[in-house]
Amino acid sequence: MKKVTLALIIFLITFSNSNAQRIKDLAYFRGISSEQLIGYGLVVGLAGTGDSHRSSFTIQSITSMLKRFGITVPETNLRTRNVAAVMITAKVNNLYKSGTEFDVVVSSMGDATSLMGATLLMTPLSGVDGSVYGIAQGPISIGGFDINTESGGRVAKNHALSGRIPGGGKLEVEIPGGEISQSELSLLLREPDFTTLNNIASAINQQFGDGTAESQGASEIRLVVPNDVTDFTSFISQLESIEVQKDVVAKVVLNERTGTVVTGSNVRISPVTISHGSLNISIQSYPLVSQPNSFSNGETVLFNNLVPKANQDNGNAVTIDGASNVQEVAAALNSLNVSPRDIIAVFQALKEAGALTAELIII
Repeated sequence: MKKVTLALIIFLITFSNSNAQRIKDLAYFRGISSEQLIGYGLVVGLAGTGDSHRSSFTIQSITSMLKRFGITVPETNLRTRNVAAVMITAKVNNLYKSGTEFDVVVSSMGDATSLMGATLLMTPLSGVDGSVYGIAQGPISIGGFDINTESGGRVAKNHALSGRIPGGGKLEVEIPGGEISQSELSLLLREPDFTTLNNIASAINQQFGDGTAESQGASEIRLVVPNDVTDFTSFISQLESIEVQKDVVAKVVLNERTGTVVTGSNVRISPVTISHGSLNISIQSYPLVSQPNSFSNGETVLFNNLVPKANQDNGNAVTIDGASNVQEVAAALNSLNVSPRDIIAVFQALKEAGALTAELIII
C-alpha cells in the first residue's frame, strides 16, 4: 500500500505564542455588545416554489397584507405558490446609529421548495424586549438553486431555503446602552484566561503608566484614564492597538465523521510506546452439490461450505521518548503509517494512558 504522509492525514494548526495579537482582537469594552433582532415577513416573486395552501399562516399573512392596501380577498380563494412566509434574523452592534444598514438572514418557515428569485417585503425587526428597532426589505441572495422537474428529477446546489440580503436591514431606532463610560472603563476578555489577562494589564501599564490597568478575576480589567489624556477616542484607539501575547490551552480536536485531527502548539506527549496492527477476517464460500445415485429416489442437495480465514497484519510499533511540540508529535505518528481514523484512535489511547498532555475534544 502506498505510504501516506501525516501531512495528508492530519491537519496541524499551530497556535504560536510568538505571534502577538491586538487587544481589540482579544477583548472588548464593557458597554459594547450586539443585539439580536428578529422578524416575520413574506417574500414574493417565487416561480411556483412558495408555500402551498397547507401553510395556513402564509394565507393569513397574505390576507392581512392585502387589507392594508384596501384589498379584501377571502382566504378560500388564495391559491398562490409565488409567496412564502419567512423569518428574518440579524445581529446589530449597539453602537450603530439610526440609518445604519446591516445584513439580514432570511429563512423559510413553511413548505416552500426554494427561495430563488424572492424579494422580501418590508418587515419590522424587533429585539428581545419586543421593541421595533429596524426594518428589512430587498432581494434575497441564496447562492444556489433547487430545480425540480415534472418527471421527478432534481438538480440542486447549496441550500435554497435560506439566504441573505446584504445591507437589507436599516436601523430606525438606536439600541440603548451603546455607550462607553469613562468613569467605569472596563475591558472584558472574549475567552477568560488569567495568563492572557495579566499580559494585557502589564502591556497597558507599560504603555500608559502604572495604575492604568487593574485585573479583576480572569476576564475583566478595570481602566483608569490618565490625567494627561485630552482625546478619549485617541486613547481608546491606542489601547486597542497594543499587541500582547495570548496564552492558549493545549487541545486536540478530533472529528470522527471526517477523520480530521487538529492539534495546538502546546500539545505534549510523555514517553510512551505505541503498537498498531489490524486483524483481517474473511469468510469464503465453497458450494458443494450432493447428487444421489440413479434410481435411488434421492434429491439433489446443495451445501454451502463456509471457510473462515483470519490473518494478522504486521503491527507497527514506535517508541516516543517524549514530544515537546507539534512537529515532533507529527513525526512520531507518521512513522506508524496509519489512516486518519487510526490516528484518532491513537490519540484517544494516548489520553487514556495519561501520555497526552492536552484537552481531548471529540466532535
